[in-house]
Parts: sequence; C-alpha cells; structure tokens
Amino acid sequence: MKKRIAVIGSGFSGLSAAAYLAKAGNEVHVFEKHNQPGGRARQFSTEQGFVFDMGPSWYWMPDIIDDFFNDFRYKVSDFFELISLNPQFEMIFSDTKFSVPQKFEELKILFEQIEKGAGLQLEKFMQSAKYKYEVGMKNFVNKPCYNWREFISPQIAKSALKLDLLTNFRNYVAKYFKSEKLRTLIEFPVIFLGASPKNIPALYSLMNYGGYVLGTYYPMGGFYKLVLAMKSLAEKQGATFHFNQTVESINAQNGRVISLTINGESLEFDAVVASSDYHHTETLLKKEYRNYSDTYWQNRTFAPSSLIYYLGINKTLPNLNHHTLFFENDLDEHIDCIYSEKKWPLKPLFYACCPSKTDNSVAPQGKENLFLLMPLPIGINDEEIIREKYFTEMLSRIENHTGITDLRSSIEYKRSYCISNFISDYNAYGGNAYGLANTLRQTAVLKPKIRNKKLKNLFYTGQLTVPGPGVPPSIISGKIVANEINKIKPEYYETAV
Repeated sequence: MKKRIAVIGSGFSGLSAAAYLAKAGNEVHVFEKHNQPGGRARQFSTEQGFVFDMGPSWYWMPDIIDDFFNDFRYKVSDFFELISLNPQFEMIFSDTKFSVPQKFEELKILFEQIEKGAGLQLEKFMQSAKYKYEVGMKNFVNKPCYNWREFISPQIAKSALKLDLLTNFRNYVAKYFKSEKLRTLIEFPVIFLGASPKNIPALYSLMNYGGYVLGTYYPMGGFYKLVLAMKSLAEKQGATFHFNQTVESINAQNGRVISLTINGESLEFDAVVASSDYHHTETLLKKEYRNYSDTYWQNRTFAPSSLIYYLGINKTLPNLNHHTLFFENDLDEHIDCIYSEKKWPLKPLFYACCPSKTDNSVAPQGKENLFLLMPLPIGINDEEIIREKYFTEMLSRIENHTGITDLRSSIEYKRSYCISNFISDYNAYGGNAYGLANTLRQTAVLKPKIRNKKLKNLFYTGQLTVPGPGVPPSIISGKIVANEINKIKPEYYETAV
C-alpha cells in the first residue's frame, strides 16, 4: 500500500529523503516555507545582475554526491557542468601566502618546499585519511544510529584503531607536520565541524582526503544548481513540492502523527519527515511528544554561526582566487572566541568566495560577485553596527591583498546575513549555521535520534542528527531516514501503540 508522506523543508536532507521515498512508490509532499527550495543553499539575484548562492560554496566529496545521482540512474553531468578548481583555494598568512594546487603530486611539492620531509608525511597522512574516508563515508555514516550494536561488525571492529576515534585532531596532525602554517592548512576544514581541533576526533582527517585529494569543484551557475538538480530528480520520482507553506503544528493522537497544520489547513499523512531545524520541529509538538527538553539543547555543543556579506563589485579584483582564506591572525584565538568565550573575535579569520572568477553568469561583465564569511559563536548580539565594524576590517584586508584602495566605493550591491537572519529564515537554534558539533560526545549514537521516541511515524533528518553537518552528510541523512521508512510495513502505521 502506498504511504502518504510529508517532508518538512527542502534543504539537502529533505530533497534527498523526498527522492528516495518517492522512488519507493510513496506519495511524497514537500512543504517549504520559502518560495524556492534549498534551505540554507538558496540563491537570489539582484537588479544589478548579480547572482548569489546564500550558503554552501565548497563542493567537496564529489563521489558522495555522485552516488546520490547514481542511485537513480543519473549522473551529475545530466543536470549541470562541474568544474575542477585550480588552485583549489589560496590561504593568506601575515607574512606569506600559498595556493593549494589541483593535483596531489603538486601539493606534496608545496608541502616539501615549506618543510623538509613534509611531502612524504603528507602522503602518509592522506593514505590514512583515505582509509578513514572509505570506512567512514561509505560505511560508518550510513547507520541510523539507534544503538551501538549497529557498529558491531568484523570490518568496523577491525577498523576501530585505524579510525583514531580517541585521538584528537590537533595532536594527530602534529605527529605529521612541524610547520605551524601546514598544520593550520590541515586543521582549517574541521573548524566548521563545531569545535577546536583539540576536541575533534582524528577520524575527521577524512575531510582532508575528501577535499584536498578528491578535489574542490564548482557547479557552473552556482551551488544552487545542485539544489535544482535534486529537486528535479525527486520530481521525476513523483514527489510534489509546495512552496510558501509554513508548518504551524504537528498533530498527534494514539502514539502517531495524524496530520500537519499548514497555513491554517489540516492535512493528513501516514508519516512525516522533518528536515527542518530539529529543535524547532519539536516546538511544533505538544511537550509530551518531544524527544528532548530545552535543557538538552542548551547543553549541546553547536557548530558556529556566521557573519556573511553578499557584495556586487563594479570592477575586477586582481590577485583574488575563487576561494581565499584570510588567516593572517592566530587560528586558536578565533576558535576560542567561538567555542570557549562565545564572543565576537578580537582578531578574526574569514573566507572570501569570488565565483565570478570561474563563472561569468553570476556577475555582469567586468564586475565581481564576492561572498564573505566569518565564523561566529551562536546566540550573540549581531546588530548592524557590529556587523559593519567587521565588514570594514574584512574589506581592508582584501584591499591589502588585491592592491585596490577604497574598495568600498566600488560596491554597487551589499547585503549582510548573520545570527538573527538564520533564526528568522530557518528557525535555527541559536542562529547556528552548521548544526551540531562533531565532537566525540556528539558522534553517531550520541547525536539526536532520527526517530521520535513517542510517535512511531515521525522522523528527523538533517544537520542536527546523523551523520552531521555538511552537504554530503545531509544528503546521506535523507537517505538513511528514507530507508528506515521504506522498510516498514504499511500496517505498522495503522495500528495504534
């Protein structure tokens, strides 16, 4: 019997869940509060001709995204053109800079130039990272994580020591490299996992392999092309999308969800998948049906929020790559402000993305599309006067790097986005941008459960549950939940607990 299933939200996990659920023959309806799909990965255009991706800009782990399309007998190339970036990105220090080349052999040469013997050490590091990637991203993360028994298998038991779950990332990296700059280069990706490298398991060296070795890519037309491709694929399976539809309550009776109230109308469903913010989703339920209390969420460690600027520049920006990391200041000082002191950083690091260097469709000819991002702690004051202070500093450092003076006078479009915007647009807990931190105490079974403990037909997906933050993990999260629903017999939903 076909099940009628609602998916709340059309971010990557919601799009993924909808596609897999529809493929299995279910009647799937996706409800999105905005007027377009994508969640944090939405896109907007300006009157001046600029096109901005609002969120993700690093296309890493391409094989995971390929696997999603392959599951439906499609290829990424059926939907958009994917460009391999060379250099992958540039990192700016106070006294030097270096670019990460596309080819791994050239990256080894770069490491060797900075530190004698580091080329061979990088090869050893990435061999271990490849193993973690293959076990972690192909096996470890595909579990629903109801309990630890799921991880009792000969392969995982054999892999346990090699996965370095009990070693922290900072100490692990230091065993390979002495140069502070090389260690910073290796450590930077885990900042967005939600904690200092001192508190992240060395398992996550898999991110270095998924990025530096497998490469950094860009979908022509913007990251939003991936959103549109996934929506199109879900529709090909039979899913229906409903925009400008706000879910106001999740209504339950006799141990199961019976309906959703959407824009004042009650609609009945056999099962519900919430890809919306987990905490917010639970506020749509009566308290007795919630998995977690407010105290639980207050005690979680969250990945950072961000201060973002979308800028349209009326001239070209020399010496600026597609991706540039401005790391002139100390990494640990910024990290401590985010995770320990929970305040605006005194000496910030930030990231600049200039996709118009690769794609002339996102800015008018002779102009640049510029996206700035600075990681922040959640829940702090982000009023405009504070945003502007940090904007001025970021602009000054870009001027120093590019040799352009008075860049401010060349801005013809400007929009800021920060903590309060994440809350208003996505109901994001504390204004978080990346979900829960992937600390050891919040890994696998220790993350919020994908299934409601009191309502047997309510499931959760996305960056606040397994496997965690990031685009590829969110896509996997949608698949995990869909698989759990698809293997349940229809009569299970009809029988009250």
